[in-house]
Amino acid sequence: MKPIKVMIVDDSAVVRQVLASVLAADPAIEVLGTAADPLFALSKMEREWPDVIVLDVEMPRMDGITFLKKLMAERPTPVVICSTLTEKGASTTMQALAAGAVSIVTKPQVNLSKFLVNASDDLLGAVKAAARANMRQLAKSKAPVQPKLGADAVIPAGQPAMARTTERVVAIGTSTGGTQALEYILTALPRVCPGIVIVQHMPERFTAAFAERLNGLCQIEVLEARHGDRVMPGRALIAPGGRHMLLKRSGAQYMVEVVDGPPVSRHKPSVDVLFRSTARAAGANATGIIMTGMGDDGARGLREMFEAGAQTFGQDEASCVVYGMPKEAKKLGAVSREIPLEQIPAAILRS
Repeated sequence: MKPIKVMIVDDSAVVRQVLASVLAADPAIEVLGTAADPLFALSKMEREWPDVIVLDVEMPRMDGITFLKKLMAERPTPVVICSTLTEKGASTTMQALAAGAVSIVTKPQVNLSKFLVNASDDLLGAVKAAARANMRQLAKSKAPVQPKLGADAVIPAGQPAMARTTERVVAIGTSTGGTQALEYILTALPRVCPGIVIVQHMPERFTAAFAERLNGLCQIEVLEARHGDRVMPGRALIAPGGRHMLLKRSGAQYMVEVVDGPPVSRHKPSVDVLFRSTARAAGANATGIIMTGMGDDGARGLREMFEAGAQTFGQDEASCVVYGMPKEAKKLGAVSREIPLEQIPAAILRS
């Protein structure tokens, strides 16, 4: 297979050097070049166009968001945003995702050598996922090495689900391409809809900015989940980055627990953890939806929801940015039916 050709655009010479070192160490990736800003990048890219661009958002002469919008309008190319973990950076990065970036990786403001050890897998995974991205669908939908643990690491298996009631809950899991897909879905929902719990693979702090952005766009209430938050009609709770979210039942109500723990299926938050807890807490009162994303997080959890009597849907290949997670769930027999992104809001309302 041909290597993935990558262009790095960042105004910090040190960051460019570190990112290039991480990427070049993988034989599946070829670093075409680096540039201090988008204008320098464009002049280099005219000679050979990259498969993926790793892009900072705050740069001189032309900022990353302006550059991203220009790319998406003229020559759509997968972009991975490399942003610092700050509140200001999180807000700006949400604008970049809305403009068409595929995913986010965080870069440290200090101790770049530690980044080489701790975050290199995140960067490599993001670039490889971006190279597989369905850019046509991305535009259409816009409106570290760790042991791979299962959900047992956070929540034990084998407890029976509760009996059917009238209270319904929808659990959604997604990753690469999911920010745009979730915006499409949640903005289409009316105020009266089932309570929703969501895991979107996203770094710590960025989930708060993501939830705040969606809350400003949607009729329903969208919040970054806090421990003990109630799941109720007309509300969507998004698992905070760096923490697992579990669905629990308290009397006649659903609530969420936000807990620490090891990465599950290499992710924290993990879709498998949310789905397993939903199978246990809600059983046949739940609907599970697995959407665009690379890897297999959520496949086993969705199977548990299916076996507990829940409705289960997978996003179809044609509408996914990356048809990874739904594909793995389908292979496990966890998906009752595959549907395109455009039909997911109606499926939620029928839940």
